[in-house]
Amino acid sequence: MENQKKKIAILGSTGSIGTQALEVVSEQEKYLQVEVLTANSNADLLIKQAIQYKPNHVVIADESKYQQVKDVLDPLDIKVFAGNKAIEELMGITDADIVLTAMVGYSGLKPTIKAIENKKRIALANKETLVVAGELITHLCAENRVDIIPVDSEHSAIFQCLVGENLNSIDKVILTASGGPFRGKKRDELLEVTKAQALKHPNWSMGAKITIDSATLMNKGLEVIEAKWLFGLNQKQIDVVVHPQSIIHSMVEFNDGSIKAQMGLPDMKLPIHYAFFFPTRVQTDFKRMSFKEITNLTFEEPDPITFRNLGLAFEAMDKGGNMACILNAANEIAVEAFLQDKIKFLQIAELNEKCMNKVSFIQKPSIDDYVATDEETRIIAKSLLS
Repeated sequence: MENQKKKIAILGSTGSIGTQALEVVSEQEKYLQVEVLTANSNADLLIKQAIQYKPNHVVIADESKYQQVKDVLDPLDIKVFAGNKAIEELMGITDADIVLTAMVGYSGLKPTIKAIENKKRIALANKETLVVAGELITHLCAENRVDIIPVDSEHSAIFQCLVGENLNSIDKVILTASGGPFRGKKRDELLEVTKAQALKHPNWSMGAKITIDSATLMNKGLEVIEAKWLFGLNQKQIDVVVHPQSIIHSMVEFNDGSIKAQMGLPDMKLPIHYAFFFPTRVQTDFKRMSFKEITNLTFEEPDPITFRNLGLAFEAMDKGGNMACILNAANEIAVEAFLQDKIKFLQIAELNEKCMNKVSFIQKPSIDDYVATDEETRIIAKSLLS
């Protein structure tokens, strides 16, 4: 391990992934230091984090909170900025070694692009970046010789299984899904489920958006699309299996019939840690898995009829163009509406499908097309809610 500390930029430091990433920094302070912290609107926690980790730069996206953050951090010689544009611009000049993109949803796209153009290694926790603009992102990474190390537990598992392997030898990857809080339920049992029920994930502690996506299986659908771009796969090479225990995080089947699986307790700090230190493995004090305690691992087929969002994701991947961008934008509006009690649980997928049928399809989108598609989809989705 090199003596010089790695500088880390954490985009979305007050969210679930961001806070766990800072725990990893604390545990490995000999090797890691924080260069940049950004948050959407949680000024109080951002201030607390900045005081503890002393980054050079802090950005609060909510411009109304700028003065509050600046008043506290300016005397500490921490440069404070505000607005989403500032996050993007900072990624173009930061000297961070690794950028952890943990912003929620579409908002992570432009900063990630700027970080890639600035030739920064990406620790990717914002799957929507590849869902929305996978072809563009993979092209930019190749052009700038930038590595993307996935932080999603499933994609980290696949990445780890593929170290030292020839990608041409992949038959398929098998993404595991916990099944969420409604595993085994049928449509008629989900007609009146509440927000509180949907937010009770059986295995993982996550933010509200991703927890609802897990309940609808949209999260797995987005991961399917992400896997296509991360590993250069086609639709027939990606499978999903429900694994309620969340111990096997994903698997790779090779052309000789052999299957590799990556296993571990459901703890996001492990894939974060792996992304920060790759290709080196560094000792941790994380809790170890015991096969004396874990004696039953089960697998089931997902139910695409009840959980329609998974099927919509496969359809969007097959269609290509800007269809995944449409699906992602529609889903962000639909989940927000569900969390605000404006629509019911099953209506999330219904709204997504309507938008996929209504929004203008573009086969070869540019970055401007993606931006326009996102805006158009949100307008149409909101109009369908009224």
